Amino acid sequence: MPITPDTKDWTWVLERPCTECGFSSADVVYDDVPDLVRRNAAAWAPVLARADVSVRPDENTWSALEYGAHVRDVFRIFNTRLGLMLREDDPLFANWDQDATAAAERYNEQDPATVATELAAAGVSVADAFAAVPRVDRGRTGRRSDGARFTVTTLAQYFIHDPVHHLHDVAG
Repeated sequence: MPITPDTKDWTWVLERPCTECGFSSADVVYDDVPDLVRRNAAAWAPVLARADVSVRPDENTWSALEYGAHVRDVFRIFNTRLGLMLREDDPLFANWDQDATAAAERYNEQDPATVATELAAAGVSVADAFAAVPRVDRGRTGRRSDGARFTVTTLAQYFIHDPVHHLHDVAG
């Protein structure tokens, strides 16, 4: 059974702590983002090694494998978006439908070991990319088609909530 798509605009995490996971993106210091990403990426390996990794806890919730594949792709998408912000003036990001991607890419049928390896590599890559941004470029902007606008700093703060939140989702 397909999961009901998440249509929330999660940019509110830049203004207040997440009521579900408790993470406060607004309190994140930019220079801490690379280490937060690296620690998060490393924490997925044992999750993706679980025997029940592809079991959905209920019909409305992704499995740990699906969450892991999603986080891998979040790392990749935000690496791309960051690169655009550094190369172009105020780029418009391509739309990304995470639920359509999960279905099309068959997240729950992917090999957990491969997802773990790819997630770790994507985590290192995006962590390194954020770490390499000079202070002078952290005010560069980018935007989504829904009108949401980000600086490099707010993109980092917004981005880091997603993998942290999803690790919380699978922590049980």
